[in-house]
Amino acid sequence: MSNCKNKVFKGCATALITPFSNGKTDYESLGRLIEFQIVEKADALVVCGTTGESATLSEGERRELISYAVKKVNGRVPVIAGTGCNNISSAVSLSRYAYECGADAVMTVTPYYNKASAAGLYKSFTSIADAVKIPVILYNVPSRTGIDIPIWLYKELACHENICAVKEASGNIVTVAKILEGCDGKLDVYSGNDDMTLPVLALGGSGVVSVVSNIMPRRVHDMCACFEEGRIKESARIQLELLRLIGACFSEINPIPVKTMASLMGLCSDEMRLPLCALSDKETDALKNVMRGYMLI
Repeated sequence: MSNCKNKVFKGCATALITPFSNGKTDYESLGRLIEFQIVEKADALVVCGTTGESATLSEGERRELISYAVKKVNGRVPVIAGTGCNNISSAVSLSRYAYECGADAVMTVTPYYNKASAAGLYKSFTSIADAVKIPVILYNVPSRTGIDIPIWLYKELACHENICAVKEASGNIVTVAKILEGCDGKLDVYSGNDDMTLPVLALGGSGVVSVVSNIMPRRVHDMCACFEEGRIKESARIQLELLRLIGACFSEINPIPVKTMASLMGLCSDEMRLPLCALSDKETDALKNVMRGYMLI
């Protein structure tokens, strides 16, 4: 059953890296990244997500990034603002700001480190959803947060008029199936794992929030578009074609490899904020070898 709420996007949303220069956000490079994504057919953009090193950004920096992205994109594709953190009052404040400055949706992660109870998760997510009048995308990534949203809680959260979707990054395809079956069309499901995009689409998912699309957005878009158009074998061929590159993107903690690859492509610098740090020369050479196979360098 299709989602009767507002659909934020179908296809590929790129979880954008945040470029830095001398410790500050590099807006010139960010603008270049955004234009590259739009030209190369990304269906939506996520700013200030995990891949954007959100945990190292101050609330002021996140506000500036969201505002810049909304203005730069200027309605050409949906802009989804990553507003989640483990301080829910901050998440509410940032979500309200994203709504007021024109973001198309917010994406909010389970509150990491606190390891909230199910009741605490419910109150946290609904507090954020109550604060805005745009769609809210839940983000479930237990490998990073230490907590997994139970299926029965998804069913309750799906009843909120503003909670429209989930980025499901548990890596468990059975969980995806249970969300889609249990929520009866009230939640769109987006793959949070690039290597599971096609299986999620096959179960009735709506697309992917992608890391690899930072460097190959058109191919990820094409994979989703082919599936939507019924060209399943072609979609599957692209999924398999991308597996080696996806593996390279996650050969070290995300976003270290993908930011390194974007730097090698001349899109931005490879500067990161601690605790993330640069790859060794040997690791970088391994990435280059993979990239050459995709004619990226």
